[in-house]
Amino acid sequence: MATRTLPAAAAVATEPGHPLAEGPDDARLLTARLVRARRPGQWVITAVLLVLMAMLINTLVTNERFQWPVVGKYFLSRSILDGLVLTLWLTASVMVCGFVLGIGLAAMRLSSNKILSSLSFGYVWIVRSVPPLVQILFWYELASLYPKLSLGIPFGPELVTAETAHLFSGVLAAFVGLTIDVAAFSAEIVRGGILSVDRGQTEAAEALGLSRFRIFRRIVLPQAMPAIVPASGNMLIGLLKATSIVSVIAVQDLLYSVQLIYQQNYRILPLLMVATIWYIIVTSILSIGQYFVERHYSRGTRGDRPGGFRRIVTENLTIFGRLRANLRDLDRKARA
Repeated sequence: MATRTLPAAAAVATEPGHPLAEGPDDARLLTARLVRARRPGQWVITAVLLVLMAMLINTLVTNERFQWPVVGKYFLSRSILDGLVLTLWLTASVMVCGFVLGIGLAAMRLSSNKILSSLSFGYVWIVRSVPPLVQILFWYELASLYPKLSLGIPFGPELVTAETAHLFSGVLAAFVGLTIDVAAFSAEIVRGGILSVDRGQTEAAEALGLSRFRIFRRIVLPQAMPAIVPASGNMLIGLLKATSIVSVIAVQDLLYSVQLIYQQNYRILPLLMVATIWYIIVTSILSIGQYFVERHYSRGTRGDRPGGFRRIVTENLTIFGRLRANLRDLDRKARA
């Protein structure tokens, strides 16, 4: 139990007739002892978590089967870094293209045109129902279903034709399959963010004569971003990890590069630790970036303004100063 006693000047403040003791219970409240709330459950949970963390660190350091020298040997090897670069490129390109396509699908879904809205709904429904691995395998084996792709008049002559036998490589199949999948999910994220903005905002802007594009860019989008950014950041991190499934079609990403090495030296666990550490590093960087982006777009929705702690202290310094001055005056009066 933590207690705190008031200074001698506070005793004078409790005297009847003093401004700080106007009510019948003010004197009792001013002399009350402050007792911290007991939270034994939090201390027990904290102790258990600390013990578990210490056990984890101990097993990582002392277990020789992790073979940390092998991990350090291959961590910065050329093949691993090449696979990491391909993973990052695939993640970035798929996220950008998929999100752009998703914005268009969201606009179609929110359109008053029933045909466009139905087509967008059907696309999202079908793509979200099929696992990403199945989509990648489908595009990789497209030549088995369509040996030749053509563009022309329906039930008429073909204007342009292309053989699909060598059209879809592993990288292109992975890019197309993941982009289609990301587009469906990003469309729902963008649609949800737009719907989170009150309709009255748009109606007020339309009453002022603003164009629809300007209303979307200056009013709807800034208010929708706090809802879009967190889900988009989580989708980006999930996409980074989902790129590991392209190893099934022999795309030499980070995981497949690790597999090629441990198939030669049979040191499976150390090489998997190499891939794990790289994934942790990249996802941590993305999480930090997501935090700052969320902080930027949530400035208008947070209860506090930037520089919260410093602002609170500076705004209350005058109050603390007046309180100290009043206490000094009361102390001088008490001594007199």
